[in-house]
Amino acid sequence: MTNPHKPGHLAQISQLILANPMNLIGLILFGFILMIAVLGSALAPYDPLTTDSAAILQSPSAAHWFGTDQLGRDILSRTLVAARLDLMIAISAVGLSSVVGSVIGAVIGFKGGFWDGFTSRIVDVLMAFPLFVLALAMVAALGNTVINVVYATAIINLPFYIRLARSEVMVRRNIGYVEAARVGGSGDARVLFRFLLPNIASPIVIQASVNLGWAVLNAAGLSFLGLGVRPPTPEWGIMVAEGARFIASGEWWVAAFPGFALMLTVFSFNMLGDSLRDMLDPRMRT
Repeated sequence: MTNPHKPGHLAQISQLILANPMNLIGLILFGFILMIAVLGSALAPYDPLTTDSAAILQSPSAAHWFGTDQLGRDILSRTLVAARLDLMIAISAVGLSSVVGSVIGAVIGFKGGFWDGFTSRIVDVLMAFPLFVLALAMVAALGNTVINVVYATAIINLPFYIRLARSEVMVRRNIGYVEAARVGGSGDARVLFRFLLPNIASPIVIQASVNLGWAVLNAAGLSFLGLGVRPPTPEWGIMVAEGARFIASGEWWVAAFPGFALMLTVFSFNMLGDSLRDMLDPRMRT
């Protein structure tokens, strides 16, 4: 019988959000960044690729809120439009690595044996390298295209999900509901994909929300070094790299505004991870 005084899941989540103002701020900030990514092209006051020799390196003004760059392009328009590309790269890479890594980790954690040890050693080797340097080498070898940046970012994130899924499944593989499913005639594949993987979704989602920030920084870092997205495509890392050489001469706005957008996005993903942890952790709802 349902307890009429016990709040539902939505009510519990609302209480958790309101109990910690930082959770609410994180969700609002994430929603704002997502809105900018979706509507950036429509919100941009100028064409982000249009150059204007008469407006080169103008400081922020009523006509150009974020100023202009070395080619006279409007920095506000380029910053808004770049949000979609950076978030697309991050979401695609993290989505790919979380799905593939979770399945691999769950299978080896469930089966154990030779493949568990073999895959775990490969993961250890991958994590022994500086992950950004590994991504840099892969993009340099494959070519600096958007799809290769996505693949490289996904590959360096794989170890996190393999380890997490493996450890979570190893804890649960002999738990009561798994044994009941086996007694009921469920095979290994059904037990794994029907009972175990859905029950480890919460930590995977929380890890993914944190990895989104790292993925944005990774994509921007590759572009900053000239191995990511190619100019003149609006992208935060490229814009910071192009503006860095003008800081010493006083044109700080060329690098500052895209750098601030990058910082705000990573900060929003980190706060989103904290909010999701509070909402998805059963211990926080008791």
